[in-house]
Amino acid sequence: MTMRLNDMKPAAGSRKNRLRVGRGASAGQGKTCGRGVKGQRARKGGYHKVGFEGGQMPLQRRLPKVGFRSKMFTAEVRLDELLKVEGTVVDIDALKKANVIPTFADRAKVVLSGEISKAFTLKGIGATKGAKEAIEKAGGTVEALPEPPKPSKLAPKKQA
Repeated sequence: MTMRLNDMKPAAGSRKNRLRVGRGASAGQGKTCGRGVKGQRARKGGYHKVGFEGGQMPLQRRLPKVGFRSKMFTAEVRLDELLKVEGTVVDIDALKKANVIPTFADRAKVVLSGEISKAFTLKGIGATKGAKEAIEKAGGTVEALPEPPKPSKLAPKKQA
């Protein structure tokens, strides 16, 4: 027997009947139709916006603002993608030139994924612990990133 569109039916119990409100007390949703007694919720077309607490300062505004989003974009580079770069010295510009990372990337980090046999020298690029070991095993080197200076909260005052 072939199935036809007009033979298809939803699974038993998957579709509930529409709730018919205001059809008497015996129906279970009579008189106020399940809306309770009076108040804004009971009126037609009347309900408040999300987060509104009846004039009380909403929770979202009572809690302090926290955090920020950094504008820096760090691109991930797999080990086998380093083979696309011409030469042995790999820096941000070389990765962009080889179309390994997007042009708007500010930083790059090499992750352990794939294998390399060629010796590379990473300059100004981060590397995970595993990736660093793999690069050094292949005869390459990873030059450490210079750490940015940390601003001190209590800087000594300049005396005139």
